[in-house]
Amino acid sequence: MRIIPAFAAPLALTLSCAFVSGAFAQGSGTPVTAASPDGSIVVSVSVDTDGRPTYTLTRKGKLLVGASSLGFIVADGPTMVRGNRITGSETASGQQTWEQPWGERRFVNDNHNDLLVKFEQVPEWGSRRMNVRFRLFNDGFGLRYELPEQPTMKTMKIADELTEFALTQNGTAWWIPGGEWNRYEQVYQKSAIDGVSTAHTPITMKLEDGTHLAIHEAALVDYSAMWLKRVTGTTFRSTLSPSPNGPKVVRDLPFKTPWRTIRIADSAKGLVENDLELNLNEPNKLGDVSWFKPMKYIGIWWGMIRGDWSWAEGPKHGATTARTRQYIDFAAKNGFGGVLVEGWDKGWNGNWFGNGKEFSYTQATPDFDLEAVTKYAAKKGVQLIGHHETGGNIANYEAQLEDAMKLYDKLGVRAVKTGYVADAGGILAPGDTPDTYRMEYHDGQRQVQHHLKVVETAARYHIAINAHEPVKDTGLRRTYPNWIDREGARGMEYNAWGQFANGPDHEPTLVYTRMLSGPMDYTPGILSLEGANKVPLASTLAKQLGLYLALYSPIQMAADFIENLEAHPKELAFIKQVPADWAESHLIAGEVGDYAIFARKDRNSEDWYVGGVNDATARSLSLTLEFLDPSKTYTATIWKDGEGATYETDARHRIAYQTLTLKKGDVLPAWLAPGGGLAVRLHPAK
Repeated sequence: MRIIPAFAAPLALTLSCAFVSGAFAQGSGTPVTAASPDGSIVVSVSVDTDGRPTYTLTRKGKLLVGASSLGFIVADGPTMVRGNRITGSETASGQQTWEQPWGERRFVNDNHNDLLVKFEQVPEWGSRRMNVRFRLFNDGFGLRYELPEQPTMKTMKIADELTEFALTQNGTAWWIPGGEWNRYEQVYQKSAIDGVSTAHTPITMKLEDGTHLAIHEAALVDYSAMWLKRVTGTTFRSTLSPSPNGPKVVRDLPFKTPWRTIRIADSAKGLVENDLELNLNEPNKLGDVSWFKPMKYIGIWWGMIRGDWSWAEGPKHGATTARTRQYIDFAAKNGFGGVLVEGWDKGWNGNWFGNGKEFSYTQATPDFDLEAVTKYAAKKGVQLIGHHETGGNIANYEAQLEDAMKLYDKLGVRAVKTGYVADAGGILAPGDTPDTYRMEYHDGQRQVQHHLKVVETAARYHIAINAHEPVKDTGLRRTYPNWIDREGARGMEYNAWGQFANGPDHEPTLVYTRMLSGPMDYTPGILSLEGANKVPLASTLAKQLGLYLALYSPIQMAADFIENLEAHPKELAFIKQVPADWAESHLIAGEVGDYAIFARKDRNSEDWYVGGVNDATARSLSLTLEFLDPSKTYTATIWKDGEGATYETDARHRIAYQTLTLKKGDVLPAWLAPGGGLAVRLHPAK
């Protein structure tokens, strides 16, 4: 086993390599196969009688993915689907253990086998070449296209990608629609697999035989995001996020596409405890990133979301110097590492939604002294968390990006929340001016390029990025560890705008869908359980604490007003204690969309934390504490739903407290209220 520190340069991991020479005739049907390290997953690749590349996938001897096509529609020539022959293949394998600088777990195991299959079209179809790499793990697989240099094609203009996933069983799917106006901020649907239309990924499925799947992608760089379109029955095909320029992707050769991935498991636990997408990304390119420290933070935000304050200047302006000092004082007193301030800069007074051309990222409003506030925070041992809203106008942002990051670096701001509030996207291409606004989908190639430009620029100034209204996470936090977080789902803010706007099953569904892609800035900690006009949340008080364990992020917000946090001292005590960085994480109880209980070990102490969230069905659990150190006895401090608690009435505020002495192997009983949750700290007894 090889352990690679997070800051190490990439190492060659190939343990074996073989080249299979010779050319198979078009349509010969001779398959090329490879298996996962434990032999449970087998891929078989061939061409059919029309020369179409296809693959199949079996697991434990059972066909899971039937014959599925591969290839492209190009905008300036024949399709790259028919007329192919296999000209050769290569196999390789790799095994290592690598260290994350921060994450759900400190060490990640990577054990895989590779199969590279080389295809070439016959002359009448253009003699174009493409390679397809399959990487097989014991708990899933990925495939990507690798387009080599070739005389018949210098630039590839992709009209669409035609990767198929022909599932052999029906079952249940949890998904959100792809390409809708509100980006990824949708309520998850639960339907039969053959009832899905076009979905964003990750999409999670439970097949009729109990097999759990999650289809997604990894290493999305300089390419349009993949949506998943059902073709017929239980067969799905990739379709790329559109571009108003025509081709969805334009790339000079050689290049590699993102990976198309399937996590495969016998249970929900196997989906969650799976690092497939991380392992398919390149190692850390930034080196030492110890300048970023996982933290909890508060912010001048919930007041604007509820309408109590405004982003715009005027009598209700939220981001004032005086209010920020007040929040800094609270953060310093209670051990919060940062204070987010939204609306500090000029540009919020007009119609900024989907516009953003007036935003300045270096000029503050008259009632906010940026330099004085950051100096005050530094004296108190607190960081200001910066904020850059673009309104989707990425040309305006890119024009100021270098100066904005340089300013934050000078002031000691080490994390920035970016925002892209717009119906679909932003500016098209380099050369557009900030006054030119042409719509593009938020996850098209141009936006993918933009997000990486922001992350790379920020890294040069030792600044971390928390992107809201982002391109979805595809594991790039491994390669760029300053990309600490994203929103990319329907977050807490919706609870401010309508009663039960996020239903009680929303967060238990996020655990098994959106959270499979990476950390989420969900902004928990609304201890008042009230949105605007006192609309209630579909949550108990204990659930607000359980969210810190169910929805991982290396920065966790206590999002309520500081007055409401102070009014709940016992709950605030848990939020102050719970870490934002973990050595281990295990799902110890849960089912997709129903409930999720985690056990997580603090990276910086011997403490364990147990907890999570529930849907609308009350349930009693018996949690076996097999993960504890057998040589230690633990004091368990418990925050749990009080008797009769339910999200549906004022009983949502009922919470109970308990202290127990526990050890490895003990069983902790837990009752979860409708819309409820649980939070437990296990501290080694002295």
